[in-house]
Amino acid sequence: MTFTDADNAALYDRLNPWKGADADFYDPLVDEARDVLDVGCGTGQMLIAARERGHAGRLVGLDPHDPSLDRARRRTDVEWVLAKAEDARWEAEFDLAVMSSNAFQCFVTDDELRNSLRAIRKALRPGARFAFDTRNPAAREWDAWRDATFEIDDLLVSYEVETVENGVVTFTESTSHDGDLLRCDRASLRFLEVDELNGFLAEAGFMIEGQYGGWTRGPITDRTRSIVTVAATRSW
Repeated sequence: MTFTDADNAALYDRLNPWKGADADFYDPLVDEARDVLDVGCGTGQMLIAARERGHAGRLVGLDPHDPSLDRARRRTDVEWVLAKAEDARWEAEFDLAVMSSNAFQCFVTDDELRNSLRAIRKALRPGARFAFDTRNPAAREWDAWRDATFEIDDLLVSYEVETVENGVVTFTESTSHDGDLLRCDRASLRFLEVDELNGFLAEAGFMIEGQYGGWTRGPITDRTRSIVTVAATRSW
């Protein structure tokens, strides 16, 4: 079966629709901000949904993956920018930056993380927010991925963990239909402890406004799968 980049992007949207508890958390933040930067926007579902709700401000999606942005570009009243976070060059142009769907974990090295946070901080106005989520390393979610298989509608999604080293998990995710392999993605994600995460944020000039163990704003424990952070820039 021939599977194009456009098919891959459409498949991603099917497997990861913009709805649920994470959307319920982010959407109000987006709605109350005038100018929004979505870092690692992928196929643009968050910003497209905001436009469809009537958001009238500036919406910018940033992503290094052109096939995903090709799908996002079906909505022409949102700015779509092909680049890595660390290559962003905006200065004090946004009231909110967001990174959803654990995209923050794609910053694997210290240099990439520092450079990306610095660029995001520079893009924000005084008193602006940066909201994002990461998986909680204490919950060891990668253990559930080991040789795991899940059914989503008529699709079969399977995982294989290759390595877990120094907080970085490398794995493959395969999606198939009726025995045909549709896509196979290999990725490395960094799992940061709360103290280490907050240290990087402070170094970049962010203050913690709120930090939660999930989308309902509960406390962070060893059992909570997510660390949801709302950081802020100084108002002066």
